[in-house]
Amino acid sequence: MPHATAAWLVDNTALTFQQIAEFCGLHILEIQAIADDTAATKMTGRDPIRSGELTQAEIDRVSQDPNARLVLEKQPEQLRRTKGPRYTPVSKRQDKPDGIYWIVRNHPEITDNQISKLIGTTKDTIAKIRDKSHWNMANITAKDPVTLGLTTQREMDALVTAAAKKAGIEITVDMGKFNDDRAAMIEQLNAERVQAAYIAEHGPAPTEVGTAQQQGDALFRR
Repeated sequence: MPHATAAWLVDNTALTFQQIAEFCGLHILEIQAIADDTAATKMTGRDPIRSGELTQAEIDRVSQDPNARLVLEKQPEQLRRTKGPRYTPVSKRQDKPDGIYWIVRNHPEITDNQISKLIGTTKDTIAKIRDKSHWNMANITAKDPVTLGLTTQREMDALVTAAAKKAGIEITVDMGKFNDDRAAMIEQLNAERVQAAYIAEHGPAPTEVGTAQQQGDALFRR
């Protein structure tokens, strides 16, 4: 339960987002979303000290050094998956077509069978999205399945690497684009947080909504 563990570490420690992300095997943007309460669902934190995976001394040690990394006391008990499609919470099932479309568009080397196992869907649905014959195609938008909460960044990276290797594709990372995308996503998360606070205090925002900074300034002036 990496997301639940991350939620506990965010709420109860002074660890950096990077330290928590590396320990839990998540993307740093997932930790940002958990910290900003903009994740799709608010989850109950899972205490890794109680489960014996960490000690308070280890957390204190790493909290004092941003470059230090947490060391497991013991491996968490592995959950055994049963055969069949991956279970997806009801609240996220409507996001599956968007996640499938993103993979199809950005990673054509990934097979339908791999997508089916990663997201928990049928090959028929994937095929219809590939040829754009899906009944709801007009409303399907390509969205990263990691940000949708349908899979983890670690699983996505492992699948992309394996599929690229099998297809003989060399993977290159454009760090400039990665950093731009990361900055844009953090800005979007901050804007959603500010807008939610504005609506909670003042009611629905005007039609012309400014940037997160403008909304923040407006709240400050009030």
